[in-house]
Amino acid sequence: MESRIQDKAETLRLPPILDLKAAAPLREQLLGLRGKPVELDGAEVQRLGGLCLQVLLSARDSWHNDGLPFSLGAASEAFDQSLSLFGVHADEFQSSGV
Repeated sequence: MESRIQDKAETLRLPPILDLKAAAPLREQLLGLRGKPVELDGAEVQRLGGLCLQVLLSARDSWHNDGLPFSLGAASEAFDQSLSLFGVHADEFQSSGV
């Protein structure tokens, strides 16, 4: 019998400061959610650094390749502004899978 993927996404609350120190723990959290649909909650983010952005974009690509949803739910103004400074739009986090 084939196992079914749950439709309900796991929510990953992003920490307020996504800097160099946060990159490795963020990667580990995402690896722990691999194989499940994920929704990021960026409502508390105050600062986003380049390395954490790379981790998030890599995760988005991995989820897409796995055919699983990966999305950004709530996002603080600071998170949106940081994305914009990096030339990334929040819509780029939306992946419904394959």
